[in-house]
Amino acid sequence: MTVLFWILGVLAVPTLIFALWLAWVFLKEFFNPSPDDDAEAAEAAEAAQAAEKLGLLPAEQQNTDLAAPLPAEWTTALAAVRGGDWVPAADLLASVGRDWERRSALAYLLADCAAEEDAWLLAWEAVRPDDPDAAVVRARSTVILAWKLRGGKRAQYTTGEQFDAFHRTLAGAREEVARAAALNPDDPTPYIAEIWVALGLGYPNAEMDKLWAEITARAPHHYEAHFSALQYWCAKWRGSERQAFEFAERAAAAAPLGSLLTALPLIAHFEHDESDDTAADNTPQMLARVEAALADAAAADPSHPRLPELRHLLAFYLHLQDRNEAALEQFKLVDGHVNALPWRYRGDMAGYYCQVRNTVVREAAQAAAATV
Repeated sequence: MTVLFWILGVLAVPTLIFALWLAWVFLKEFFNPSPDDDAEAAEAAEAAQAAEKLGLLPAEQQNTDLAAPLPAEWTTALAAVRGGDWVPAADLLASVGRDWERRSALAYLLADCAAEEDAWLLAWEAVRPDDPDAAVVRARSTVILAWKLRGGKRAQYTTGEQFDAFHRTLAGAREEVARAAALNPDDPTPYIAEIWVALGLGYPNAEMDKLWAEITARAPHHYEAHFSALQYWCAKWRGSERQAFEFAERAAAAAPLGSLLTALPLIAHFEHDESDDTAADNTPQMLARVEAALADAAAADPSHPRLPELRHLLAFYLHLQDRNEAALEQFKLVDGHVNALPWRYRGDMAGYYCQVRNTVVREAAQAAAATV
Protein backbone atom coordinates (compact mmCIF):
# COMPACT_ATOMS: atom_id res chain seq x y z
CA MET A 1 0.00 0.00 0.00
CA THR A 2 2.89 2.35 0.90
CA VAL A 3 4.46 1.73 -2.51
CA LEU A 4 1.13 2.48 -4.19
CA PHE A 5 0.81 5.80 -2.37
CA TRP A 6 4.40 6.66 -3.33
CA ILE A 7 3.68 5.95 -7.01
CA LEU A 8 0.47 8.03 -6.92
CA GLY A 9 2.35 10.84 -5.24
CA VAL A 10 5.01 10.84 -7.93
CA LEU A 11 2.35 10.90 -10.67
CA ALA A 12 0.50 13.75 -8.94
CA VAL A 13 3.53 16.08 -8.97
CA PRO A 14 3.41 16.89 -12.73
CA THR A 15 -0.35 17.44 -12.50
CA LEU A 16 0.11 19.84 -9.58
CA ILE A 17 2.87 21.70 -11.38
CA PHE A 18 0.68 22.05 -14.51
CA ALA A 19 -2.25 23.32 -12.45
CA LEU A 20 -0.06 25.90 -10.73
CA TRP A 21 1.31 27.02 -14.09
CA LEU A 22 -2.21 27.48 -15.49
CA ALA A 23 -3.18 29.51 -12.42
CA TRP A 24 -0.10 31.70 -12.86
CA VAL A 25 -0.89 32.31 -16.53
CA PHE A 26 -4.49 33.23 -15.69
CA LEU A 27 -3.50 35.64 -12.93
CA LYS A 28 -0.80 37.22 -15.07
CA GLU A 29 -3.27 37.76 -17.92
CA PHE A 30 -5.93 39.06 -15.55
CA PHE A 31 -3.72 41.63 -13.85
CA ASN A 32 -1.47 42.34 -16.82
CA PRO A 33 -3.51 42.12 -20.04
CA SER A 34 -1.70 41.24 -23.22
CA PRO A 35 -0.66 44.04 -25.58
CA ASP A 36 -3.43 42.98 -27.97
CA ASP A 37 -6.05 43.51 -25.27
CA ASP A 38 -4.58 46.89 -24.41
CA ALA A 39 -4.58 47.90 -28.07
CA GLU A 40 -8.20 46.83 -28.56
CA ALA A 41 -9.32 48.71 -25.46
CA ALA A 42 -7.49 51.84 -26.58
CA GLU A 43 -8.96 51.53 -30.07
CA ALA A 44 -12.49 51.16 -28.66
CA ALA A 45 -12.02 54.17 -26.38
CA GLU A 46 -10.74 56.24 -29.30
CA ALA A 47 -13.73 55.24 -31.44
CA ALA A 48 -16.12 56.14 -28.61
CA GLN A 49 -14.51 59.58 -28.31
CA ALA A 50 -14.78 60.09 -32.07
CA ALA A 51 -18.48 59.19 -31.93
CA GLU A 52 -19.00 61.64 -29.08
CA LYS A 53 -17.36 64.42 -31.10
CA LEU A 54 -19.94 63.77 -33.81
CA GLY A 55 -22.71 64.30 -31.25
CA LEU A 56 -23.56 60.60 -30.98
CA LEU A 57 -24.67 59.37 -27.57
CA PRO A 58 -23.00 56.79 -25.29
CA ALA A 59 -24.79 53.56 -24.39
CA GLU A 60 -26.13 54.84 -21.08
CA GLN A 61 -27.99 57.64 -22.88
CA GLN A 62 -29.65 55.45 -25.52
CA ASN A 63 -33.41 54.94 -25.21
CA THR A 64 -34.05 51.18 -25.17
CA ASP A 65 -37.87 51.42 -25.23
CA LEU A 66 -38.35 52.96 -28.67
CA ALA A 67 -36.81 52.90 -32.14
CA ALA A 68 -37.21 56.67 -32.54
CA PRO A 69 -38.57 59.72 -30.71
CA LEU A 70 -42.34 60.00 -30.57
CA PRO A 71 -44.34 63.00 -31.78
CA ALA A 72 -44.89 65.46 -28.94
CA GLU A 73 -48.64 64.89 -28.86
CA TRP A 74 -48.12 61.14 -28.54
CA THR A 75 -45.78 61.65 -25.61
CA THR A 76 -48.36 63.91 -23.97
CA ALA A 77 -51.17 61.36 -24.41
CA LEU A 78 -49.04 58.53 -23.04
CA ALA A 79 -48.08 60.60 -20.02
CA ALA A 80 -51.75 61.37 -19.44
CA VAL A 81 -52.85 57.72 -19.42
CA ARG A 82 -50.03 56.84 -17.05
CA GLY A 83 -51.53 59.48 -14.78
CA GLY A 84 -55.01 57.99 -15.18
CA ASP A 85 -56.48 60.40 -17.76
CA TRP A 86 -57.76 58.67 -20.89
CA VAL A 87 -59.28 61.68 -22.68
CA PRO A 88 -56.13 62.96 -24.49
CA ALA A 89 -55.46 59.43 -25.77
CA ALA A 90 -59.04 59.06 -26.99
CA ASP A 91 -58.92 62.43 -28.75
CA LEU A 92 -55.56 61.64 -30.35
CA LEU A 93 -56.55 58.20 -31.59
CA ALA A 94 -59.76 59.64 -33.06
CA SER A 95 -57.76 62.36 -34.84
CA VAL A 96 -55.51 59.77 -36.50
CA GLY A 97 -58.58 58.51 -38.34
CA ARG A 98 -57.89 56.16 -41.24
CA ASP A 99 -54.12 56.56 -41.24
CA TRP A 100 -53.73 52.87 -40.51
CA GLU A 101 -49.96 52.95 -40.02
CA ARG A 102 -50.19 55.59 -37.33
CA ARG A 103 -53.34 54.12 -35.84
CA SER A 104 -51.75 50.72 -35.29
CA ALA A 105 -48.54 52.25 -33.91
CA LEU A 106 -50.38 54.53 -31.47
CA ALA A 107 -52.82 51.80 -30.45
CA TYR A 108 -49.89 49.53 -29.64
CA LEU A 109 -48.21 52.12 -27.40
CA LEU A 110 -51.46 52.79 -25.53
CA ALA A 111 -52.13 49.07 -25.25
CA ASP A 112 -48.68 48.49 -23.82
CA CYS A 113 -49.50 50.98 -21.06
CA ALA A 114 -52.84 49.26 -20.45
CA ALA A 115 -51.14 45.88 -20.15
CA GLU A 116 -49.28 47.30 -17.16
CA GLU A 117 -52.18 49.24 -15.61
CA ASP A 118 -55.62 49.49 -17.21
CA ALA A 119 -57.64 51.59 -14.75
CA TRP A 120 -57.68 54.45 -17.26
CA LEU A 121 -58.87 52.13 -20.04
CA LEU A 122 -61.62 50.74 -17.81
CA ALA A 123 -62.75 54.32 -17.17
CA TRP A 124 -62.77 55.02 -20.93
CA GLU A 125 -64.80 51.87 -21.58
CA ALA A 126 -67.27 52.78 -18.83
CA VAL A 127 -67.96 56.20 -20.35
CA ARG A 128 -67.95 55.00 -23.99
CA PRO A 129 -68.82 51.31 -23.94
CA ASP A 130 -68.99 50.90 -27.71
CA ASP A 131 -66.08 53.13 -28.68
CA PRO A 132 -64.10 51.29 -31.40
CA ASP A 133 -60.94 53.10 -30.34
CA ALA A 134 -61.18 51.84 -26.76
CA ALA A 135 -62.03 48.39 -28.12
CA VAL A 136 -58.93 48.21 -30.32
CA VAL A 137 -56.70 49.30 -27.44
CA ARG A 138 -58.32 46.61 -25.26
CA ALA A 139 -57.76 43.93 -27.92
CA ARG A 140 -54.12 44.88 -28.36
CA SER A 141 -53.51 45.15 -24.62
CA THR A 142 -54.88 41.65 -24.02
CA VAL A 143 -52.49 40.22 -26.62
CA ILE A 144 -49.55 42.15 -25.17
CA LEU A 145 -50.47 40.99 -21.67
CA ALA A 146 -50.45 37.38 -22.85
CA TRP A 147 -46.91 37.72 -24.20
CA LYS A 148 -45.78 39.45 -21.01
CA LEU A 149 -47.19 36.53 -19.00
CA ARG A 150 -45.24 34.11 -21.16
CA GLY A 151 -41.98 36.01 -20.79
CA GLY A 152 -39.24 36.40 -23.36
CA LYS A 153 -37.24 33.25 -22.69
CA ARG A 154 -37.05 30.17 -24.88
CA ALA A 155 -39.63 27.43 -24.36
CA GLN A 156 -37.32 25.21 -22.31
CA TYR A 157 -36.86 28.03 -19.80
CA THR A 158 -40.58 28.90 -19.58
CA THR A 159 -42.69 27.27 -16.86
CA GLY A 160 -45.91 25.37 -17.36
CA GLU A 161 -47.74 28.02 -15.34
CA GLN A 162 -46.45 30.70 -17.68
CA PHE A 163 -47.59 28.76 -20.74
CA ASP A 164 -51.03 28.13 -19.20
CA ALA A 165 -51.53 31.85 -18.51
CA PHE A 166 -50.21 32.72 -21.97
CA HIS A 167 -52.55 30.39 -23.85
CA ARG A 168 -55.55 31.23 -21.68
CA THR A 169 -55.08 34.97 -22.18
CA LEU A 170 -54.51 34.61 -25.93
CA ALA A 171 -57.70 32.57 -26.23
CA GLY A 172 -59.58 35.40 -24.52
CA ALA A 173 -57.92 37.92 -26.82
CA ARG A 174 -59.65 36.37 -29.81
CA GLU A 175 -62.99 37.62 -28.47
CA GLU A 176 -61.58 41.10 -27.91
CA VAL A 177 -60.16 41.15 -31.44
CA ALA A 178 -63.48 40.08 -32.94
CA ARG A 179 -65.33 42.79 -30.99
CA ALA A 180 -62.91 45.52 -32.08
CA ALA A 181 -63.17 44.39 -35.70
CA ALA A 182 -66.97 44.42 -35.57
CA LEU A 183 -67.05 47.95 -34.12
CA ASN A 184 -64.79 49.32 -36.89
CA PRO A 185 -65.03 47.02 -39.92
CA ASP A 186 -62.55 48.99 -42.07
CA ASP A 187 -59.74 48.94 -39.50
CA PRO A 188 -56.93 46.39 -40.08
CA THR A 189 -55.50 46.98 -36.58
CA PRO A 190 -57.49 44.28 -34.73
CA TYR A 191 -56.44 41.71 -37.31
CA ILE A 192 -52.80 42.78 -36.98
CA ALA A 193 -53.09 42.09 -33.24
CA GLU A 194 -54.50 38.66 -34.08
CA ILE A 195 -51.33 37.73 -35.97
CA TRP A 196 -49.65 37.48 -32.56
CA VAL A 197 -52.51 35.30 -31.37
CA ALA A 198 -51.95 33.11 -34.44
CA LEU A 199 -48.27 32.91 -33.69
CA GLY A 200 -48.78 32.05 -30.02
CA LEU A 201 -51.62 29.58 -30.42
CA GLY A 202 -50.18 28.00 -33.54
CA TYR A 203 -52.82 28.75 -36.15
CA PRO A 204 -52.45 26.39 -39.12
CA ASN A 205 -51.02 28.04 -42.23
CA ALA A 206 -54.40 27.96 -43.94
CA GLU A 207 -56.01 29.87 -41.07
CA MET A 208 -53.20 32.40 -41.16
CA ASP A 209 -53.84 32.85 -44.88
CA LYS A 210 -57.48 33.73 -44.12
CA LEU A 211 -56.41 36.24 -41.49
CA TRP A 212 -53.92 37.75 -43.93
CA ALA A 213 -56.62 38.17 -46.54
CA GLU A 214 -58.65 40.24 -44.05
CA ILE A 215 -55.67 42.52 -43.45
CA THR A 216 -54.60 43.04 -47.05
CA ALA A 217 -58.17 43.76 -48.11
CA ARG A 218 -58.00 46.77 -45.78
CA ALA A 219 -54.33 47.79 -45.98
CA PRO A 220 -52.36 45.91 -48.65
CA HIS A 221 -48.93 47.40 -47.83
CA HIS A 222 -49.12 47.97 -44.07
CA TYR A 223 -45.63 47.80 -42.55
CA GLU A 224 -46.50 46.52 -39.07
CA ALA A 225 -48.82 43.92 -40.52
CA HIS A 226 -46.08 42.61 -42.81
CA PHE A 227 -43.45 42.66 -40.08
CA SER A 228 -45.76 40.66 -37.79
CA ALA A 229 -46.74 38.19 -40.48
CA LEU A 230 -43.11 37.64 -41.42
CA GLN A 231 -42.45 36.59 -37.82
CA TYR A 232 -45.21 33.98 -38.16
CA TRP A 233 -43.64 32.60 -41.34
CA CYS A 234 -40.12 32.38 -39.90
CA ALA A 235 -38.67 28.96 -39.13
CA LYS A 236 -38.48 29.73 -35.41
CA TRP A 237 -42.28 30.06 -35.24
CA ARG A 238 -44.87 28.61 -37.62
CA GLY A 239 -43.16 28.57 -41.00
CA SER A 240 -39.77 27.86 -42.56
CA GLU A 241 -36.87 29.75 -44.07
CA ARG A 242 -38.30 29.17 -47.54
CA GLN A 243 -41.77 30.40 -46.56
CA ALA A 244 -40.35 33.46 -44.84
CA PHE A 245 -38.27 34.50 -47.85
CA GLU A 246 -41.11 33.84 -50.28
CA PHE A 247 -43.44 36.00 -48.21
CA ALA A 248 -40.86 38.77 -47.82
CA GLU A 249 -39.78 38.89 -51.46
CA ARG A 250 -43.34 38.76 -52.76
CA ALA A 251 -44.47 41.62 -50.50
CA ALA A 252 -41.44 43.79 -51.27
CA ALA A 253 -41.85 43.32 -55.03
CA ALA A 254 -45.53 44.27 -54.97
CA ALA A 255 -45.22 47.31 -52.70
CA PRO A 256 -44.94 50.90 -53.92
CA LEU A 257 -41.74 52.83 -53.31
CA GLY A 258 -41.85 54.50 -49.92
CA SER A 259 -43.88 51.76 -48.23
CA LEU A 260 -40.70 50.48 -46.47
CA LEU A 261 -41.51 46.87 -47.28
CA THR A 262 -38.04 46.41 -48.75
CA ALA A 263 -37.12 45.87 -45.09
CA LEU A 264 -38.76 42.46 -45.22
CA PRO A 265 -36.08 40.55 -47.19
CA LEU A 266 -33.44 42.08 -44.90
CA ILE A 267 -35.38 40.92 -41.85
CA ALA A 268 -35.89 37.44 -43.31
CA HIS A 269 -32.14 37.25 -43.91
CA PHE A 270 -31.38 38.45 -40.39
CA GLU A 271 -33.77 35.95 -38.81
CA HIS A 272 -32.25 32.97 -40.64
CA ASP A 273 -28.57 33.89 -41.03
CA GLU A 274 -26.46 31.63 -38.81
CA SER A 275 -23.10 32.26 -40.48
CA ASP A 276 -20.11 33.51 -38.51
CA ASP A 277 -18.74 35.80 -41.21
CA THR A 278 -20.07 38.47 -43.55
CA ALA A 279 -19.94 36.49 -46.79
CA ALA A 280 -23.70 35.87 -46.70
CA ASP A 281 -24.28 39.62 -46.24
CA ASN A 282 -22.27 40.51 -49.35
CA THR A 283 -23.86 38.36 -52.01
CA PRO A 284 -25.16 40.14 -55.14
CA GLN A 285 -28.67 39.47 -53.85
CA MET A 286 -27.98 41.12 -50.48
CA LEU A 287 -26.25 44.06 -52.12
CA ALA A 288 -29.34 44.55 -54.28
CA ARG A 289 -31.63 44.29 -51.26
CA VAL A 290 -29.76 47.03 -49.46
CA GLU A 291 -29.85 49.26 -52.55
CA ALA A 292 -33.60 48.75 -52.83
CA ALA A 293 -34.05 49.58 -49.15
CA LEU A 294 -32.01 52.77 -49.52
CA ALA A 295 -34.26 53.89 -52.38
CA ASP A 296 -37.34 52.97 -50.36
CA ALA A 297 -36.18 54.98 -47.35
CA ALA A 298 -35.39 57.99 -49.54
CA ALA A 299 -38.89 57.91 -51.06
CA ALA A 300 -40.76 57.41 -47.78
CA ASP A 301 -42.67 60.06 -45.86
CA PRO A 302 -40.04 61.39 -43.40
CA SER A 303 -42.65 61.16 -40.62
CA HIS A 304 -43.54 57.53 -41.34
CA PRO A 305 -43.62 55.92 -37.88
CA ARG A 306 -41.65 52.89 -39.07
CA LEU A 307 -38.96 54.62 -41.13
CA PRO A 308 -36.41 54.56 -38.27
CA GLU A 309 -36.74 50.78 -38.08
CA LEU A 310 -35.58 50.48 -41.69
CA ARG A 311 -32.75 52.92 -41.03
CA HIS A 312 -31.46 50.77 -38.15
CA LEU A 313 -31.34 47.76 -40.48
CA LEU A 314 -29.65 49.79 -43.19
CA ALA A 315 -26.97 51.04 -40.80
CA PHE A 316 -26.20 47.46 -39.80
CA TYR A 317 -26.05 45.95 -43.28
CA LEU A 318 -24.22 48.88 -44.87
CA HIS A 319 -21.52 48.33 -42.25
CA LEU A 320 -21.36 44.60 -42.97
CA GLN A 321 -20.92 45.50 -46.64
CA ASP A 322 -18.01 47.87 -45.80
CA ARG A 323 -20.02 50.94 -46.79
CA ASN A 324 -19.27 52.71 -43.55
CA GLU A 325 -19.76 56.30 -44.70
CA ALA A 326 -23.30 55.44 -45.80
CA ALA A 327 -23.84 53.45 -42.61
CA LEU A 328 -22.76 56.44 -40.52
CA GLU A 329 -25.37 58.62 -42.21
CA GLN A 330 -28.07 56.18 -41.13
CA PHE A 331 -26.68 55.99 -37.60
CA LYS A 332 -26.80 59.79 -37.32
CA LEU A 333 -30.51 59.70 -38.23
CA VAL A 334 -31.49 57.16 -35.55
CA ASP A 335 -29.00 57.69 -32.74
CA GLY A 336 -30.52 57.94 -29.29
CA HIS A 337 -33.13 55.19 -29.68
CA VAL A 338 -32.15 51.55 -30.17
CA ASN A 339 -35.21 49.31 -29.72
CA ALA A 340 -35.12 47.92 -33.25
CA LEU A 341 -33.61 45.06 -35.20
CA PRO A 342 -30.80 44.06 -35.21
CA TRP A 343 -30.01 45.35 -31.71
CA ARG A 344 -33.27 44.22 -30.09
CA TYR A 345 -32.30 40.57 -29.74
CA ARG A 346 -29.25 41.35 -27.61
CA GLY A 347 -29.47 41.55 -23.83
CA ASP A 348 -27.41 44.74 -23.88
CA MET A 349 -28.96 46.29 -26.95
CA ALA A 350 -27.53 49.76 -26.29
CA GLY A 351 -24.04 48.35 -25.76
CA TYR A 352 -24.19 46.29 -28.94
CA TYR A 353 -25.58 49.22 -30.93
CA CYS A 354 -22.78 51.51 -29.73
CA GLN A 355 -20.13 48.87 -30.40
CA VAL A 356 -21.18 48.58 -34.05
CA ARG A 357 -21.79 52.31 -34.44
CA ASN A 358 -18.38 53.23 -32.99
CA THR A 359 -16.71 50.73 -35.31
CA VAL A 360 -18.44 52.46 -38.21
CA VAL A 361 -17.24 55.85 -37.00
CA ARG A 362 -13.63 54.62 -36.78
CA GLU A 363 -13.64 52.84 -40.15
CA ALA A 364 -15.36 55.73 -41.92
CA ALA A 365 -12.70 58.10 -40.53
CA GLN A 366 -9.89 55.77 -41.63
CA ALA A 367 -11.36 55.53 -45.13
CA ALA A 368 -11.67 59.31 -45.35
CA ALA A 369 -8.08 59.77 -44.19
CA ALA A 370 -6.82 57.28 -46.76
CA THR A 371 -8.33 59.29 -49.63
CA VAL A 372 -6.67 62.57 -48.61
